[in-house]
Amino acid sequence: MPAVFAGPAALAYGVADFAGGLAARGTSALRVTAVAQFAGLLALVPAVWVLPGHPSAAALGIGMLAGLAGVTGLLLYFRGLAVGPMGVVAPLSAVVGAGLPLVVGVLLGERPGPAMLIGMLVALVAIVLATAGTRRDAAAGTGLALGLGSGIGFGLFFIALDATPPDSGLWPLLAGRMLSTALLAIVVAARGQRGGPFRGRRLMIASGVLDSGANVLFLLATRTGSLSVSAVLVSLYPVVVVLLARIVLRERLTGLQLTSVGLALTASVLLASGG
Repeated sequence: MPAVFAGPAALAYGVADFAGGLAARGTSALRVTAVAQFAGLLALVPAVWVLPGHPSAAALGIGMLAGLAGVTGLLLYFRGLAVGPMGVVAPLSAVVGAGLPLVVGVLLGERPGPAMLIGMLVALVAIVLATAGTRRDAAAGTGLALGLGSGIGFGLFFIALDATPPDSGLWPLLAGRMLSTALLAIVVAARGQRGGPFRGRRLMIASGVLDSGANVLFLLATRTGSLSVSAVLVSLYPVVVVLLARIVLRERLTGLQLTSVGLALTASVLLASGG
């Protein structure tokens, strides 16, 4: 039943993204991503032994491809959250990130039932409405472009994870995280970036640990249900980002955005009942 894992994954992704985006407002998105990836790697190491699997060449290879797509999406995403309104960047990234796996799932023969189809439609509407009423200045335009790019990266990440062998456990995630962490460490060292304030580091670490936890939950969701449903349900995380931006940063929440929250909850119930 994918909703059991995908629902908490959406919550974890939302909090992780908000923490990372907030940290990126005080330092570079590259450094935030690097620290978050390293923290997430440390969290994944013991988890691999809790949920054992077979580290085959396919598992590690596909995991690395997923890691490259995911870290590219994350870099663009954190940059977008730093320079543009979170209420625009997060939903746009999510709707693209959900749409790609949805199309691939259907092309591969997935046939969701009526409740799931309605739930996915409601979820996509909720994601789009979450952008409604936000500012439309130059920063918002930049955020739109970065949100689109990050969504493509996330969508490819979800698709690749779904393609990993069922008996591989968490090895694909570990392989992908090791590769992305190593690449980011090299780039950060080459650019000579220095450490930031301690509060920023705590946000980065929290973001990385929560992101790894969300990845584990998403992988479990795809292994207990369809890619299309799991990806759409997980992509409700912008609602969490929007709400946290409203509560913590006092970003204005429009009536349509409030409607999106209600629709997101409705979609979660429909997808859970159908999954």
